Amino acid sequence: CFYIILYSSTFLLTVTSLPQVEAILLGQNSYAPWQILWRKFVGGLLAICPGLFLGREGPCIQMGACVGQGLANDVFKTSKKDQQTLLLAGVAAGLAAAFSAPLAGVLFMVEEITTTFKPQIWLTALAAALSADLMTLVLLGQKPSLAMYITPFVGEPNYLFLLILGIIIGILAYGYQYVLLEQRYLYSKLNFLPKRYHSLIPLLLTIPLGLWNAKLLGGSHVFISYVTDMSLTTTDPSVILKLLVLFFIVRFIFSMISYGASVPGGIFMPILALGAVIGCFAGLLGVNAGWLEHGQVLGVILISMAAYFGAIEKAPFTAIVLLTEMAGSLASVFPLVFVTFIAYTVDTLLGGRPIYTALREEMQFK
Repeated sequence: CFYIILYSSTFLLTVTSLPQVEAILLGQNSYAPWQILWRKFVGGLLAICPGLFLGREGPCIQMGACVGQGLANDVFKTSKKDQQTLLLAGVAAGLAAAFSAPLAGVLFMVEEITTTFKPQIWLTALAAALSADLMTLVLLGQKPSLAMYITPFVGEPNYLFLLILGIIIGILAYGYQYVLLEQRYLYSKLNFLPKRYHSLIPLLLTIPLGLWNAKLLGGSHVFISYVTDMSLTTTDPSVILKLLVLFFIVRFIFSMISYGASVPGGIFMPILALGAVIGCFAGLLGVNAGWLEHGQVLGVILISMAAYFGAIEKAPFTAIVLLTEMAGSLASVFPLVFVTFIAYTVDTLLGGRPIYTALREEMQFK
């Protein structure tokens, strides 16, 4: 009961998100960064630690933006232009700290936030991302976030298999975008529960799910490792495939419920977790069809994670570099780029948009 009271009361104060950071850069929004910083820290922990289907990168990015903006305003007393530069540097540093991926942090800032490539901005962001990554290396060690030891594709890859995989991932990515953007409408129909208490819905729903299988909870690195271990077992493939379908449905639904409640948390890791399930399912099917060797399933998992993320976020370069940095592997780079490009193209043809831009437009900032 104490946790529920603290949980709901803290979210009354946690009001910022990445779309709101974009709105600040466009002059459509403003907030007090130091006041948001500690609330985002506490609220993020309260959302992620119980096992909601949210990633740590969301609060990290937003806290980085708060630090950058706060230092620019109150410490360095910079011009408005330099304030925006330091805010963007904070965004890059936040993602770099979350995943130990400094290059992906800078690329995300360029692809998703600024959509421009100005040397002053990206060099400042790179310095901030490297500083943040250095701290993670000192405190947490040099092991990659996912540490997936990928076997390169032997010989010429089966491009028909990769093409079909890219098309399917692009369709699934569009479905994810569509459902996510409808969550605010669905939550608005819950007239019996005030909006400030919507965060209790995903919190309470995770309890029975966690009692069934705790490995399903969270963002989550644990779940991705669980899926990759499943791909390497000698269990009957039909049993694993059925479980993967069930896992995808459960993770998809609970990801939507968690993010739709407007709690502080990101969608990066939930997207990557769903991509891992898609890749494991496709990889095992490819092995059964004779298109792949069993040792290449991990490669398909990595490829699917990058393609699903790149299509949904409309950030293919970030996806490719992020997964390369997280996994610590350069194996099978061309198949990874190929499938990500196909998925991105299919999602675009279906009408997909950058997810954060779409969310910002839904919020109707003035």
